[in-house]
Order: sequence, then structure tokens, then C-alpha cells
Amino acid sequence: MELEFFIKDRLKKKPILLMTHLVLGYPSLKKCYRLIETMVRAGVDIIELQIPFSEPVADGPVIAMANQKALEQGITLKDCLDFAGSVAGSFDIPFLFMTYCNIPFTFGTHNFVKTMAEKGLKGAIIPDLPPEEGKEYLSAMKKQNLSPVLIFSPTTPLDRMQFLGKHGSGFIYCVARKGVTGKQTSFSRQFEQYIGMCREATTLPLAVGFGLKEKQDVDFLCGKADIAVIGSHILQTMEEKGIDCVGEFIEGLTDRTFKG
Repeated sequence: MELEFFIKDRLKKKPILLMTHLVLGYPSLKKCYRLIETMVRAGVDIIELQIPFSEPVADGPVIAMANQKALEQGITLKDCLDFAGSVAGSFDIPFLFMTYCNIPFTFGTHNFVKTMAEKGLKGAIIPDLPPEEGKEYLSAMKKQNLSPVLIFSPTTPLDRMQFLGKHGSGFIYCVARKGVTGKQTSFSRQFEQYIGMCREATTLPLAVGFGLKEKQDVDFLCGKADIAVIGSHILQTMEEKGIDCVGEFIEGLTDRTFKG
């Protein structure tokens, strides 16, 4: 409830929130910290911290490459946990982990969730862990008052959405299209029908991601979704133009009157 309350309170001041994504250890933890500073200063409301994994099946080539580079440079789970605790204690916005189920399973699900809580994280997104296989995880998250963020996709039937909505917390991540992260998303009448079904299925706030790259994408989502998610394009901008330009890019996504 803590994350959901934050989102709904923030939406009293802004018509849509921004959530961004970075891969821990890419290009380095020092640069990750600078990137977070820049994004928070530019008005980002929530940040996903991805724990690198060798087989990031939901991610497109940009984020998959970042995962691989971080692992090659020797990033460890302990590094990720310690860094997450540092930024969660330094910035006044929620931080979430994004990773794959092998990570908490190997660490020990209860220990992983307990450590998340101790470090000040507010929730997690684990795209390859459905509720049927994640009962231990969901129970541990509830015990620690953390939000397990679950995922809707354009192929998810309404009854399945309703089922997921009952087991999720914080918000629902609505995948804008089929496929992996990073590709361009074209919004259409079909998308509007899909996001309408998402609204019907749950009272949780809705985040929309996969392929958002420009201000017109965020403008389109105003009044339809509660959170716009920018991931791959953040990394591309950082690689091509530098960290400072990420801040300029984020500020350009919304009108300055949107800033809370």
C-alpha cells in the first residue's frame, strides 16, 4: 500500500508520473549514481533498478547488452543490494528492483525480500514469476509491506488480468505491445481498447512501458495511464550523448507544469 499511496498522492500534482530504468553496474556503479542524480533532478518519480542476469528474456538488445556488460565487469548481487540501499536512503522517491526469478530463488526468497525491505526498496518486478509459482515470494512481500508489481500484456484475457490484479500491489505494469523492450511502440485504437480493459480489471495505478521514446508518447498516455515508463531510450541517450543529456531528455518529455 505504501507505493500505491505514493503514486496516488503524486498524481494529485501531476497528470502522469515518469518511471525510468537502469541496469546496475552499467556502465559502472559510479555512473549509475550520477545517472540517478540526474534523473531525479529532472523530475523522475520512480526508478527501476535492474539486477543483471545472464538471460534477460523480456529485454531487448539495448538492455540485454547492458546486463551482459555489467556481468562481465564483475557486478555481484551484494553490490546491487548495497548500491540500492545507498540510493534509496539518499533520494526521496521509491526505488524498485527488476530482475528474474533465478536471482531471489538462488539467494533465498525470504532473505531476498527481507534484505530489500532493510535496504529501503519499495517493491519488485519479476516478469518470469507468475503468482501460481510465486506464492512464497508474494507471501514474503506482503509480510514486509513491499509491492510485487505484476504485468498485463495485450494478450492477457480479462479474467487473467483480474486474477493478477488481486495478487499484485503498488501498480500494474502494462506492456504496450507484444515482444521485448526497446522497439518503437505505435499507439492505436486497439491500444486504447486494451488499456480500457486494464482499467476495468484493477483499481491499481497503471504503468505503461515498452518502446516509449518521446514527448508525444507521454502526452498520449495522459488520462489513460498513471505512469509512463522509459527504459531502453535512457540507456541509448546516455551512450550516445552522455549523462547530462539524459536530464535534458527527461525534462523534454513533460511540460514543466507537470513537475511536482
